[in-house]
Amino acid sequence: MLIEPAFFAGDGVRLAADAIGDPAAPPVVFLHGGGQSRRSWHGSAERVASAGYYALCIDLRGHGESGWAADGDYALDTFGRDVERLLATLNRPVALVGASRGGQAALVAAARHPQYVSMIMLADVAPGMAETGVEKIRAFFRASKDGFASVEEAAEMLAQHRELPRKPDVSGLAKALRREESGRLFWHWDPQTVSPSFLGGAAEEDAIRAAATRVSSPVILVRGEFSDLVTQESVRLFRTLTPQLEVVEAAGAGHMFTGDRNEAFAGTLLMHLARFMPLDR
Repeated sequence: MLIEPAFFAGDGVRLAADAIGDPAAPPVVFLHGGGQSRRSWHGSAERVASAGYYALCIDLRGHGESGWAADGDYALDTFGRDVERLLATLNRPVALVGASRGGQAALVAAARHPQYVSMIMLADVAPGMAETGVEKIRAFFRASKDGFASVEEAAEMLAQHRELPRKPDVSGLAKALRREESGRLFWHWDPQTVSPSFLGGAAEEDAIRAAATRVSSPVILVRGEFSDLVTQESVRLFRTLTPQLEVVEAAGAGHMFTGDRNEAFAGTLLMHLARFMPLDR
């Protein structure tokens, strides 16, 4: 399907997006995880658009082609305010789909504006995430700090982080990298977005728990079976805070599974969209 570039006003930054499908159709907004970009959701978005929805894949602030925060503000609450601005711009009920940081931002925004949110689907994100899993993410960002000499080197480091074999063809990864004057390649994000002060911590956990307590929209958590972030304890806590929570397990998957399993994820998403945001036929 045709992918059209689009831009939206966030909270002081411009958010880049890819729009797929009929703009008059019910919107499904896809929000990627920290260190990713809107392209990580293209597979699911194209399938959702083919089913009759309007799919919007958003670059979070400081990621992809969205604006970088001049004040270096990449706190969770600020990502949430960007999503709030997006909801107000669309000004109609939407489905929010978020992975990792994008899921946290979706939960924060939806808790504040239930009138705009028909449902939320979260990919492996919950309150009370395991510190050991968060530290693995911090380690990935630390390993990326000095950049890479080639796309192949970046691909090798990414494969090691994900504990998966490196793909034979890594040329597509070039879109996720930017070349600085030094000639080295860096992931397409503002280095300040991955500051340790913005990754985990008591303030972030308090914000997630508060949002989980307040949110009234239907919430579906798709948890990776082998996730090292969302443990069974996390799920139990989430159920306590959010009684309407439904949990689906992605068999054989770890934390960052959406980029590799878009098609399988899309099938689960479409099933729940039919329940909570059905199309008028």
